[in-house]
Amino acid sequence: MSEVADLVARARGGEPRAVARLVSYVENAPVGGGERLREVMAALAPHSGHAHIVGLTGAPGVGKSTTTSALVRELRAAGRTVAVLAVDPSSPFSGGALLGDRIRMTDHATDPGVFIRSMASRGHLGGLAWSAPQALRVLDAAGFDVVLVETVGVGQSEVEIAGLADTTVVLVAPGMGDGIQAAKAGILEIGDLYVVNKADRDGASKVRRDLRGMLRLSDRAEGAWTPSVLAAVAQSGKGMPEVVGALDEHHAWLESSGALAARRTRRARAEVEAIAVETLRARWTLGSTSDLDVLAEKVVSGAQDPYAAADALLADH
Repeated sequence: MSEVADLVARARGGEPRAVARLVSYVENAPVGGGERLREVMAALAPHSGHAHIVGLTGAPGVGKSTTTSALVRELRAAGRTVAVLAVDPSSPFSGGALLGDRIRMTDHATDPGVFIRSMASRGHLGGLAWSAPQALRVLDAAGFDVVLVETVGVGQSEVEIAGLADTTVVLVAPGMGDGIQAAKAGILEIGDLYVVNKADRDGASKVRRDLRGMLRLSDRAEGAWTPSVLAAVAQSGKGMPEVVGALDEHHAWLESSGALAARRTRRARAEVEAIAVETLRARWTLGSTSDLDVLAEKVVSGAQDPYAAADALLADH
């Protein structure tokens, strides 16, 4: 048995160290994958597609990490295994994750049914590392029932999470800006479930009411999912059973309507496209003086227009 096949077998058997090793292969792989990662992905492919992938997003300060921890607690109480992929800000020195989210989730560190991994955003604008889809594939194939993806809070660019998850949970909180700001941020388009966290604070009822009003005014296709707006206090666990119930309800709707297959096909399409583009980009910039550099100089000198240069670059690769 090869090393990769052995790791996959151990990961599917619930060994955390094997799961962590596979995620490390994903994080450390060169752009475009590399032979080792390609072998890992090929071995995992038959086992993926079973986990419910839930994305949690929202502005900084709304309590994403606390809510994630509370969700883990509720899901474990229901007997489900959970993996958490916390996409942290990158360290400006090492490029690695700052690990803030794992520090907040130490309550689950000794639970064999929970796996928590931080991944650096590496400066990626949408708050998700380029390798996040492959890391999710590892966690899915490892047999976890639910995979929670918590993103860094980067505001309007964070809508990228909607393309990565089966269910997107948008967290808001009183005092974090008015309803118009929420609409500007694009959250009315991406959310499958809205949770007003810190609902014990003044203004929580108004935030919930405003969100419901804006959602009623938004354009939705006939037969489309109608998002719920729930209130919760993640710190104490209040309202979290209702949040888990709403997640289950949405997942059931996805399966019955055919939307789950459609979402996952779009996700796979985007993943394949990203891998292809990154592979090409790596080839273009290989070496001290790449073909791309030569063509760029021709464009600057006027010897070639940018469209002809792009055609030449693609023809060579």
